[in-house]
Amino acid sequence: MTISQGDQLPDATLMELGAEGPAPVSLSDKVKGRKVVIFAVPGAYTPTCHSAHVPSFVRTKDQFDAKSVDEIICVSVNDPFVMKSWGEATGAAAAGITMLADADSSFTKAIGMDFDAPPAGLMGRSKRYAMLVDDGKVTLFQPEESPGMCEVSAGEALLENM
Repeated sequence: MTISQGDQLPDATLMELGAEGPAPVSLSDKVKGRKVVIFAVPGAYTPTCHSAHVPSFVRTKDQFDAKSVDEIICVSVNDPFVMKSWGEATGAAAAGITMLADADSSFTKAIGMDFDAPPAGLMGRSKRYAMLVDDGKVTLFQPEESPGMCEVSAGEALLENM
């Protein structure tokens, strides 16, 4: 079943590359008592993700800060090494966007946002979406119809509906 507005986020452990190497990150700890934006992409360095989706949140980071968003998190079914490198390459890390890996796609599957695209070599990946989470509850959920599009899930579109 796909997650929707009003649902509680399931607990999940994602991965982040820190100074000591890969480290688990409890999503429940990240969202508890906080207002957090989570957006997901089909794959690091893929065309729309790299040139449109991440840049839309880098551009709008200050506007989210002004709306009392505590953190912006990008999730992708990639490993934490790729996510760290990609965060540096896109300017997301410098902008203060947290790049988390859902390496085994367990979070993505738990919220019903997984898909396969064999012709592109993408298996067990995440559909593109953006959500606003307030103390663990999804208050806005904006999934894209097509993985190649970045319209309703872009930073500007989420801001417009907040």
